Amino acid sequence: MYFKIKQRILYLAIGVVGFLVAYSAGAAVHISKEQANDLRQHFSEQIKGIDQNGIFVNNARIALGMFLPAAGIGIGGFVGFNTGMIFTAIAEHSALSNVPPLVILITPFGIMEVFAYGIAISRSALVIYQIVKKKPWREFTIPTLVEIGIVILILFAGAIIEWQIITQFSGIHSVPNV
Repeated sequence: MYFKIKQRILYLAIGVVGFLVAYSAGAAVHISKEQANDLRQHFSEQIKGIDQNGIFVNNARIALGMFLPAAGIGIGGFVGFNTGMIFTAIAEHSALSNVPPLVILITPFGIMEVFAYGIAISRSALVIYQIVKKKPWREFTIPTLVEIGIVILILFAGAIIEWQIITQFSGIHSVPNV
């Protein structure tokens, strides 16, 4: 059992590193001012009227997609890459312009989200491995369901923390629908 826990932690680390690499690659993409403006505008439209429940639903929906066997790895990479690009587009014309992109991920909610996404991405790969090895479905179904529950709890707590930080630093208590 100790070996399985150690192995699971290794796979989790690989999932986290994979997400961070994709995020860093997205943040490193050089985009024109026009593209940055388009990304910012699109992102602003997506988050209109969002609160801690909206943050949670958005992140949970993304994470659940990352649990899909094999496809979850691609979804995780895609989300990481796009998140990095959006950070760069937002940072370009704000107080974040001199902030390294990975700094946003060392916030309490950022760490929680990356950890949750790492669990989901790595489980996606593990399920494929177990299917290829023709393991009985019961052997990976229960751990997958447990990890889904853990990810949901982490993202719920992360959404509360993120919303508290947003409201504390912005002086708003809800985002108006505009």
